[in-house]
Amino acid sequence: MSDSKIRILYIDDEEHNLQSFKASFRRQYDITTTISVVEAEEIMENQEFHVLLADQRMPGMTGVQFFEKIRSKFPESIRILITGHTDISAAIDAINKGEVFRFIDKPWDYTYVENAITHAYDIYKTRAELKQRNLDLQKAYEELDKFVYSASHDLRAPLMSVLGIVNLALMEDDVQSQNEYLDLIKQSVKKLDTFIINIIDYYKNARGVQAITEIDFNQLVNDVTEAIKFLPEFGKIDMVTKINQTGVFYSDAMKLRIIFNNLITNAVKFQDIKKESPFIKLTVDATPEHTKITFEDNGLGIKKDDIEKIFKMFYRAGATNSGSGIGLYIVHEAITKLQGSINVTSTAGEGSIFEINIPSVNK
Repeated sequence: MSDSKIRILYIDDEEHNLQSFKASFRRQYDITTTISVVEAEEIMENQEFHVLLADQRMPGMTGVQFFEKIRSKFPESIRILITGHTDISAAIDAINKGEVFRFIDKPWDYTYVENAITHAYDIYKTRAELKQRNLDLQKAYEELDKFVYSASHDLRAPLMSVLGIVNLALMEDDVQSQNEYLDLIKQSVKKLDTFIINIIDYYKNARGVQAITEIDFNQLVNDVTEAIKFLPEFGKIDMVTKINQTGVFYSDAMKLRIIFNNLITNAVKFQDIKKESPFIKLTVDATPEHTKITFEDNGLGIKKDDIEKIFKMFYRAGATNSGSGIGLYIVHEAITKLQGSINVTSTAGEGSIFEINIPSVNK
């Protein structure tokens, strides 16, 4: 079945009508026919149709009755009634009960039928697009509501912590104690800065227009590691990078940078300090068609119950206070926008592996 063709289901108890229709329109449309309304409903259970055509005068059930029966179960399909009789009451029923889009008289005019199907498909597409936009709008509203509440809390908490520490420091005369307080202030400011950076990444990923360029993964990884090497924990971890790139890979550099930055930063922050040789192994295998990226570490790992939830906004695995709960959500959104996929395997106390597959964007 070709997805580029309009898919039509035509129900008529007269087989010669079905054969004539299929012979006339088989090149333009993907047509399924049946003489039975019962079989038609069974077919619709397993296949989606853009347009439904039904004859009005059929034994056992009229076209209007069939449309009335299936309209709530299959509301997306656009319904067209075929009739060889001028029947005002049937027309009114068709509009009120079957929500019929258009009538076609027998014997039909080829051009009229073609126009009717084209217009019906236009309505189908418009409704589908509107439905998707409504779903996207609902998702955006829910995320915004949650984002505003959680962001205000996460922004305010470090500031309150700083104010509290400053008040304690002002009460101390001992220089060493004041230095300890300054170190605590530094940690709170760093946490606040990280959260603000995540908010900026979230905005860029959600609102930014894709800018497709050639990707040099060696340069990309170098830029990311240079930006985060100031983290105190970074110097304690052994990072091994292996990049195999053949040919030119096209993608959105900004979204890839967000992915690399968040996953490397997470691996650094959640390393297991009890282990003698903490590591991050980053492997990139890139071709002109596809790139596979693997992040492996021997850090704290993720509990089995948390793995399916880590990509939700503001979800903090293990109720840790170290993360903002937005980084992995941004990673997942960026990968989705690049039409890629991500798979996570992890064992608590042993480490994690993030495997990402991203197709090249054709220029």
